[in-house]
Amino acid sequence: MPPLSDITTFVKHAAYDAGFELAGIAPGRDFPELDRFTDWIGAGHAGEMKYMEARNEIGQLKRASLRSTIPWARSVIVCAINYNTAQPLSTQVTDPKRGWISRYAWGRDDYHQTVLKKLRRVDAALKQYCNDVRLMNAESESPDKHPLPADELQTRYYVDTGPLVERVYAKYAGVGWIGKNTCILNQKIGSWLFLGVILTSLELEADLPAPDRCGSCTRCIDACPTDALIAPYQLDSNKCISYLTIEKRGAIPEEIRGAMGRHAFGCDICQDVCPWNRKAPATTAAEFQPREGLVNPALDWLAEMTGDEFQQTFHGSAVRRAKRSGLRRNAVIAMGNSGEPHFKPVLDHLTKDEDPIVAENAHWSQQKLSRG
Repeated sequence: MPPLSDITTFVKHAAYDAGFELAGIAPGRDFPELDRFTDWIGAGHAGEMKYMEARNEIGQLKRASLRSTIPWARSVIVCAINYNTAQPLSTQVTDPKRGWISRYAWGRDDYHQTVLKKLRRVDAALKQYCNDVRLMNAESESPDKHPLPADELQTRYYVDTGPLVERVYAKYAGVGWIGKNTCILNQKIGSWLFLGVILTSLELEADLPAPDRCGSCTRCIDACPTDALIAPYQLDSNKCISYLTIEKRGAIPEEIRGAMGRHAFGCDICQDVCPWNRKAPATTAAEFQPREGLVNPALDWLAEMTGDEFQQTFHGSAVRRAKRSGLRRNAVIAMGNSGEPHFKPVLDHLTKDEDPIVAENAHWSQQKLSRG
């Protein structure tokens, strides 16, 4: 049994054994970047994502102060896994009859569940380690040889749902730096990363923060078709294609539809153009390999998808977040942006759709195609 001073190494090995490529430790502190989150919320840049505005008992934004929200958390274990697959980038596909589903949503399961399963393994290993140490202390003649806090170990683990801004703690755990597109970037793996965190009451040895290696590059900002990256490291969700196609309910403002291109669910452009992703390795993990038909899917298939077909195609998938209505709405807008006359008969039929949002967008797309 290793001494407690080696617990950081133990936890990282447990993360690697569970299938994570990267793991690091950040202190359970409130960092300066969290002030930006408060300003971001205050500026209305979270759009309709009201869950981001949840507050703790003293009225602070939960995600802006881990110390106030979960005061027992002394360390944050940050784990990351590569989901990139050996498929074309969105910037490399040109067929106007086909749309784009974000790379992260191609897999057979919702990534939340996939990453949570791995986090549970790490959490269980950590708890078993502490139990073994306590047992050793009870049997040892030198109980101070393997010291543990007197209080019982506390942990919680999250994938996107916790009261913290994961990318900030990923930075201070040395997993990667926060890029100008607000994604976590790792020098060797790139940005195709899912993050999972474990909060623990243990005072673990923290890693050094990852240095920012974006330099003077602004390719992600320049490439964003809706100008959602309003400045380096600043994203206005109200303009972001990922937000609009996944989180936004109801009608999308007409003035922004034309810039959305052929995106049906999510957007990868700011990552596709990032130089750090040029040599990003592709994973061989089966759970991240794309389901049939989801890489550059046919737009008319998505737009005319029945309820049963939606359920069968996207069972357990992250795409369900957009709901069938949202996915069809997005596909109809993409058809209008395609410039493809082939879609006119389909759109004519969809202008009479029982979903008023789909019908209204079909009318908009029909008019756009008619204008050429």
